[in-house]
Amino acid sequence: MNDYPRINLSQWRQVGEGGNGKTYVNPAQPDVILKVNNARLSTLEAVRKEYEVSRAVDGLGIPVPRMHDMVCVGDVYATISERIVGKKSLSRICHDEPERIEEMARLLCEKGKQLFATPCKTDFFPSRRQQLMQALDGASFLSKKTLRIIRAFAETIQENDHCVHGDYQMGNLIQAGDKCYWIDLDRFAHGDPMFDIGHLYLVCMVYSSIKQARELFHMEKDQLCRFWDAFATAYTGQSEHNGFDHLAGKYAALDIILRTVFMTPTFLEKIFFKMHIDHLVKQFYTD
Repeated sequence: MNDYPRINLSQWRQVGEGGNGKTYVNPAQPDVILKVNNARLSTLEAVRKEYEVSRAVDGLGIPVPRMHDMVCVGDVYATISERIVGKKSLSRICHDEPERIEEMARLLCEKGKQLFATPCKTDFFPSRRQQLMQALDGASFLSKKTLRIIRAFAETIQENDHCVHGDYQMGNLIQAGDKCYWIDLDRFAHGDPMFDIGHLYLVCMVYSSIKQARELFHMEKDQLCRFWDAFATAYTGQSEHNGFDHLAGKYAALDIILRTVFMTPTFLEKIFFKMHIDHLVKQFYTD
């Protein structure tokens, strides 16, 4: 840790908290923000990856807060990046102004399409399809039948060089004035945009039944369902989007399996994953 500047957290004030960690500001450094990840994401390897990925995404011309430095906070690693003054996540906007849920869903759709249309550096960013196959090889918590069904679908997915965020949802697009920025980029990759859309479906239509998820996204279940409906309508250009929903549900199951690439699930998390994957397979893989 001697290679990185040390930060005294007593000089910083917490201003935010999300699923991955907490953020802090310092009056003496008004143009930057300190992000301290949760324990599993605050190792040297995890933080260095976040730092390098963020700089690489910035290099693609995708709007992100500019990454400045890696630092040490106590016994963990953290990052210092550009502070976007006056920013609000789309999820917070939806919470504060629920009449704008449909507007924010259309905005996520618009910015998502711009992201997906950006050619990715396939020599730097990983293949989401390859990550999925790796995850399927290690998904021993699923039955052989479920794995066989999912693998058959996964093998139909084509490789491509579209950028995909990896945690594509309303909390990871922030707005400041007329500008938007992507945050939490550690799962960035290249692949089929439906990987990202499946993740959004999981958030809005599956995890919306879980209290902790609703608290994380600052939205109630009916609001998350409204968000998905408006997003799917904007993305497809059709008010009836059952086929799109069905495909997104298939990718939602893949998204849960992909979690094991980025974390080592506990016994209880494996039970949680299996329960939701089995439900999604029963609902969307029967055609």
